[in-house]
Amino acid sequence: MFMFLPFEKSVIKIIFIPVIFIFTLISCKTIRVTESPGGYIPEVRKQYIEKYSKLAVSEMKRSGVPASITLAQGILESDNGNGRLARKANNHFGIKCHDNWKGRKIYHDDDRKKECFRKYDNAAESFRDHSDFLKNRSRYASLFNMDPKNYKGWARGLKKAGYATNNHYDKLLIKIIEENGLYQYDNLKRAKRNAKDKGSEKEDEILVKPASGNKETNLEAGVENANNQGSRISKRNRIDFFIVSEGDTYRSLEKEFGMMHWELFKYNDLPEDFRLKPGIILYLQPKRNKAAVDNNFHIVEKGETMHSISQKYGIKLDKLYILNRMKAGEKPVPGSKLWLRKTRPEEEIIEKGKTFKIDFNS
Repeated sequence: MFMFLPFEKSVIKIIFIPVIFIFTLISCKTIRVTESPGGYIPEVRKQYIEKYSKLAVSEMKRSGVPASITLAQGILESDNGNGRLARKANNHFGIKCHDNWKGRKIYHDDDRKKECFRKYDNAAESFRDHSDFLKNRSRYASLFNMDPKNYKGWARGLKKAGYATNNHYDKLLIKIIEENGLYQYDNLKRAKRNAKDKGSEKEDEILVKPASGNKETNLEAGVENANNQGSRISKRNRIDFFIVSEGDTYRSLEKEFGMMHWELFKYNDLPEDFRLKPGIILYLQPKRNKAAVDNNFHIVEKGETMHSISQKYGIKLDKLYILNRMKAGEKPVPGSKLWLRKTRPEEEIIEKGKTFKIDFNS
């Protein structure tokens, strides 16, 4: 028997090695096909991409967040739209309430039990709030200095900034983007060719619809060209805004621009009893801390208020007071100079007016 043992072992080796080799080849082939761009995509994920790709592209144009990142985060955080937060609260990005949230809420077990998450009326609100969430928090500011097509840089930046607690969050996003070819949506021209139109538009598929309206002319303070011909949206200080038209109501504007009720008031420093008037400027995004480049100063004209000046240049009202070392509610003096980008030097003589209560409806 001892003479046959080496032979039996060699036979086992000869048979066993090819079996492992063949099994490895089959396994590798399966993985390679699944992970390659344009390869197999689960039907539920394919449906999610088709349903929300246009919305992600619209948000990229509005906010600068790459569509590939938006879609990948939506897929991952909402489990292709099947997670409880997405189904019950239209929350596709797992955004928690945080201290400044004034909208509806839902409670869900996450890192801890019964945590507070934001609840939306539709997916469009969730996509818009996700973009604004990234754009308005300082820890994500560096992301917007990247090329929008650099989805790998964005994914790594989100992980570094602490968007999620998963240590492999960036790798998961990159994997989803590359497996499903989501990078194609970061190219606007290509995205238009590939986005599929599935019949009539639904409320949660288009965030900002082009609307007919008067074309604005002779605008001051560095207004950029409108996003699309026929759209009432223009840019000032890199912020989307529009001009209120006859017949506009808060309800119609919220529906038209996919806004939540509180956003127009907050973004424009307005009280909730403010009455809409044709011709006034309303911003669709938060104003900035200073004016656009080359708008260093403003000479106050008769009838102007700090609020009207803040709207004119797209500066947050409280920041405008701070830049000029003024108290909240203090009235600007006609003919005086306001600083719009830097803080007024202490040694400069300031002619102060009397404090007053701002009348937003005057």
